[in-house]
Amino acid sequence: MSRAFVDENDGNLSEVDIPKPVIPLPGGVKNYVTPDGATKAKKELEELKITVRPKLSSEVSKDVTGGDSSDSEAVLAVRRKLRTVDHRIEYLTEMIGRMEVVDPKKQDSDRVLFGATVTVLENGKARRTFKIMGVDESDPKKGAISWLSPIARALLSHTIGDTVKIVLPRGETVFRIEKITYG
Repeated sequence: MSRAFVDENDGNLSEVDIPKPVIPLPGGVKNYVTPDGATKAKKELEELKITVRPKLSSEVSKDVTGGDSSDSEAVLAVRRKLRTVDHRIEYLTEMIGRMEVVDPKKQDSDRVLFGATVTVLENGKARRTFKIMGVDESDPKKGAISWLSPIARALLSHTIGDTVKIVLPRGETVFRIEKITYG
């Protein structure tokens, strides 16, 4: 009997929903990235398409044609990896399609723009430095923040000497811009 008419599944091999990654940009908004960020994204996409996905597809294909379901957990793990890789490929393809490469070295150094490294005095006490980067390039622990983050959005377009107030989860914070560099 055809399985199309029977309510069965593959037991442990049923497909597990792996959520698709969410595009962190509003519809129609460009994906601003530095030249390094663009290179890394394109290289990762190429690696996934040319090396990683074909290898996983081959493993899945061998499992399906081999008919050996004795190691169903291993088969399921490979299918999950393949689905995760497919989602990553889809995400990178979308982000690269929206990509607008902005070279920080070519930015106006008088104002805070994408690619700026900004040194601020926080609440008149501590100095902090932020580098305004693309959404996939951010690493807040290293001071690299997304241009869509609340801090970056508050700093954008301001100049040295400006005071910027921002409400963060820990309360209102005042930044005085001390230095802006690019490159």
